[in-house]
Amino acid sequence: MNDVSKTHSSRAHNPLKRLLGFALAAFFFSTFLALGTWQVYRLDYKLDLIDRVESRVDAPPVDAPVAPEWPTVARDTHEYLSVKVQGELLPQYTTRVQATTVLGAGHWLLTPLRRANGEIVWINRGYIPVNEADPMTVQNTQGQFQVLGLLRISEAGGAFLRKNDPAGNRWYSRDIQALSQHHKLQTVAPYFIDAGTPRNLGEEITGFTPKTYPVDGLTVIKFHNSHLVYAFTWYALALMVAGITVWLNRKQNAQA
Repeated sequence: MNDVSKTHSSRAHNPLKRLLGFALAAFFFSTFLALGTWQVYRLDYKLDLIDRVESRVDAPPVDAPVAPEWPTVARDTHEYLSVKVQGELLPQYTTRVQATTVLGAGHWLLTPLRRANGEIVWINRGYIPVNEADPMTVQNTQGQFQVLGLLRISEAGGAFLRKNDPAGNRWYSRDIQALSQHHKLQTVAPYFIDAGTPRNLGEEITGFTPKTYPVDGLTVIKFHNSHLVYAFTWYALALMVAGITVWLNRKQNAQA
């Protein structure tokens, strides 16, 4: 009588165990499938980004967008566009923004430039080490300057887990709107310009002295792209989960 009861109890629990197994397998299958699909979307974005960068950085520079064009400036249509702008630099508003580059940790030096029509464009003059003094002064910025570089879109908010702190003058991203508001600047372009011609960041950059700071041309224009490999990996894991689930189900049916 006891043996019959145990057998009946074991059979009663089997459907529940099988249901829990299917639920667990479905969870992992869906998760891996979603991660693979996300990597496909990332691949599409990365390929589009690479295409945009390659088609724009080597093109002849065009005039940076003026105020009537500002509403149309967008990442898809303007970022990494080779541009030029001329005007008066305003070093009294220079702001250091935390940066990590091939030259090490330091800051970007952002200085506004005022065009002849009064419009202001922020210029990322380049990288400078943390304790290095800015060589630019009001005295050595008299007159008109022409800046050539790449148009970049404002970076709102801050960095990962670190928000910009205007009150403490601590900046972790090149947030043009916040910088302009902090310095009470009006009629400011919604973008900034990375000054200089992009350098070959695959080679070691050495030999800079205080006379050559800030170092321009450090815009990253080469992007690592392994999304296809990641997509295949996640999809393969999803197929493995599906295959193991089918195999175990057949094995249990055979033993029933």
